[in-house]
Amino acid sequence: MTAALKLVLLMLCWCLSGAVQLSEQELAGKRLYREGVSSSDAQLLARVGPGDMSVPASVLPCAGCHGNDGRGRSEGGVRPPSLDWQRLALGPGNREANNRRYPAYTDASLARVIRSGTDPAGNRLDPAMPRFDLSLADQRNLTAYLKRLGEDRDPGVEEGTLRLGTLLPEQGPLAEAGRTVRAVLEDGVAQLNQQGGIHGRRLQLVALDPGQDPVSTAQALDTLMQRERVFALVAPLAPLLDSRQLERAGLPLIGATPRSGGNGQVFDPLPGVPGQLLSVALHARDALGLAPAALRVVYAGAEQADAAQVLQQRLRQLGFATAPPLAFMGQAPDGEGILFLGHAQAFTALASSLQASGRNPYLFAASGQVAGAVPGLPPSWSRRVLLAYPFVPGDWTAQGRATLAGVQLRQGLEPRQASLQVSTLCAWQLLVEALKQIGRDASREQLLVALEQLHDIDTGLTPLLGFGPGRRQGMTGAHVVEVSLPGPGFTEVAPYRAVPDSL
Repeated sequence: MTAALKLVLLMLCWCLSGAVQLSEQELAGKRLYREGVSSSDAQLLARVGPGDMSVPASVLPCAGCHGNDGRGRSEGGVRPPSLDWQRLALGPGNREANNRRYPAYTDASLARVIRSGTDPAGNRLDPAMPRFDLSLADQRNLTAYLKRLGEDRDPGVEEGTLRLGTLLPEQGPLAEAGRTVRAVLEDGVAQLNQQGGIHGRRLQLVALDPGQDPVSTAQALDTLMQRERVFALVAPLAPLLDSRQLERAGLPLIGATPRSGGNGQVFDPLPGVPGQLLSVALHARDALGLAPAALRVVYAGAEQADAAQVLQQRLRQLGFATAPPLAFMGQAPDGEGILFLGHAQAFTALASSLQASGRNPYLFAASGQVAGAVPGLPPSWSRRVLLAYPFVPGDWTAQGRATLAGVQLRQGLEPRQASLQVSTLCAWQLLVEALKQIGRDASREQLLVALEQLHDIDTGLTPLLGFGPGRRQGMTGAHVVEVSLPGPGFTEVAPYRAVPDSL
């Protein structure tokens, strides 16, 4: 194979993948645009406001206001303009908007506006626009990158395809759950692609096994990001996933919050265990009459320690005077009501330890963690166990039931797996709604903004879901269900209500 043919094939691969190969100059400009860092590594300064107050450019990089995609986003009443070079320099020349003339930009006039805040027509830009004293090399780098900015797509965004990723176990105790999640997601992809995809792009799902330890999980995620170049993660089933890896890469996740807690990249449709147990705690105080100091947070397993601390902090914000969280090591904890975080086997052991000590307090837990232990509890715990459920069949509308039944029929899924199926469907529906809103010129940044702006989404299977600029949980409460034994029987004793931040 000749060198020329190799070059042609390499260029063809880049074109087919939708990736943009930037030159060294353009890469330096991209770093300056996104991070405010000079190619010489010298500190750049930005001048702000009428008084020309100087701050490091890294505090106010171009992307901070104009976005990684250069489209601008409203903030504090200011709407930065789009930096699309086609619009700036290759447009019709003079343009009228807001009674102001906007001639086409040149390399020289772009440098002037960056330095002085004055556009090609002599108009002063908004005082919120920082001014930068760039070296000739930095200015040329930035200009070169701005001319390619519109082509510099985020990973996973190709001409006819939008690639999504997930992490699902193929072996071990979560293998069956992984197959269920994969079936629901693949069904969603197939149904959308039969309808033409989203904005002319077919969806593609890449699923990898995260393994059973933090190292293999991190490696699988890195493969999704670096080799598969996925646009976003949806409904991963990876308890050891570290959300800090997502944050460093700017990779959005729509699904359950990872072990290291949430961050700006993670949108969890359903409340985590701490949020669910807050609903039970409020019921214990308001309906069962337990005193604010009568509850005790108990957790089993080091992986539950952070969640237990979060629950403890939220309880104090709501006026509860609870003792510090207690790690369960086979003992019989004190307290009239025990808020438990952990797996089903530990919940059974906790009940046995308490019974052996002659104690019979209320036991509160999230159904998703301990439901498997409930049928084996002795009758003495009847009506003393209360479980939190993010949703119950009473939340299901006729349309929601039809959607769930359709997935089960097409994928051969059993109704006993309905809880996991519903949570996966919620993540999928929220992702699809956000993708539809951001249009064809999709970027991860736009996806995050669109997710933040989702409010009162009716899934037909849960209470209304929604996020916000400071909110990454689609729901903030749970239903409270009382367990009667033997049986077991389940009776809803408190409907879903959103848990406030404080009282």
